Amino acid sequence: MNSIVHSAVALLRTHPETVVEDYGRVMRLMKYDQGLGRDQDLILKLNLSWTKYFPACSSQPWQVDGVLTTLLEDGYDRRRIFPVENKTVVTDPIAGCRNNKWRPVLERHGVPFIPLPGVEWTVYKFQSPLLKLNAIFPEGIEIPKMYVGKNVLHLPTCKVHGHSRTTGAIKNAFGGLLKEVRHYAHEFMHEVLVDLMYMQRELHPSMLAVMDGTVMGDGAGPRTMVPRIGNLILASADQVAIDAIAARIMGFDPLSIPYLRMCQERGLGVADPKRIEIVGDTDAASISMGFKTRRSLVIWGDQLIRRGPLRPLKRLLLHSPLVVWAPFASNVYHDLLWYPTVGRARIRTFAGTPWGRLFETY
Repeated sequence: MNSIVHSAVALLRTHPETVVEDYGRVMRLMKYDQGLGRDQDLILKLNLSWTKYFPACSSQPWQVDGVLTTLLEDGYDRRRIFPVENKTVVTDPIAGCRNNKWRPVLERHGVPFIPLPGVEWTVYKFQSPLLKLNAIFPEGIEIPKMYVGKNVLHLPTCKVHGHSRTTGAIKNAFGGLLKEVRHYAHEFMHEVLVDLMYMQRELHPSMLAVMDGTVMGDGAGPRTMVPRIGNLILASADQVAIDAIAARIMGFDPLSIPYLRMCQERGLGVADPKRIEIVGDTDAASISMGFKTRRSLVIWGDQLIRRGPLRPLKRLLLHSPLVVWAPFASNVYHDLLWYPTVGRARIRTFAGTPWGRLFETY
């Protein structure tokens, strides 16, 4: 796909005072411009897990700032950079862009924000041996037409996920390549993440992921988490490798995580840390933060219906007009119950950290 070594991950320690410059360092350690040509359009795929701001949940403003600063310093044409994010049944990309403080960063760098619900979508016939998505969407897989033939740069954060144990670069494609009904894929999350890697190999000449681990998410991800200060940033052209190293830093064995193991078995990337070259602060790769993935009340309920004792009711509850109860229940739990109580207390604690103070400056 490109000339960057695919089994290499750049890893750096960073601090609020230097993080924007450090993003340039971590990208240049990967020789990122050898894969992301200046003469090609670039999708900048942001990560929005919650319309509201919560630490480690979505792309950080300094992450967006650092990546755009680097691209523009290195001669990329801002007219060929397309920052995008999609909606889900429970997130609003326009409000999320505002609440996560991406908008002032994008405006300062002179690039637009493109909400994917407003672009043209097209059915794309994938030739790869997809595991599940053809069955989940038998009428055809719709993708944003603008994705075809463009390079992609993913901006995930380092966090856990109740459906997939960890989430990062690979899962970030889930929010761009599938429409808002993608929650139907939750039942087969690991297979779908493998499918996303196959799809991206067909669509994009080159890929890069730049992950924020300055603040990481432990516990019941991807929303109701405990923020943990990590002071790390990562970059790689191999989305499997960067997710594997992030998983190991969080405290997981990457090869015990089905989607990472299946991607490696199919030649879609390297998940075995022994086969991944670390460049930069190499000793940081031996960190193990002891994270434990838990399921939020909403994910627990979702799995009861999709794979548990409530499975006989799955078609009625999730594939009929009654499905409106699910996003309603999620919004009530997340936005009206958890966020103003437990979430607010955790945000107050975070606000007293150096990263919390940096967030306030954006």
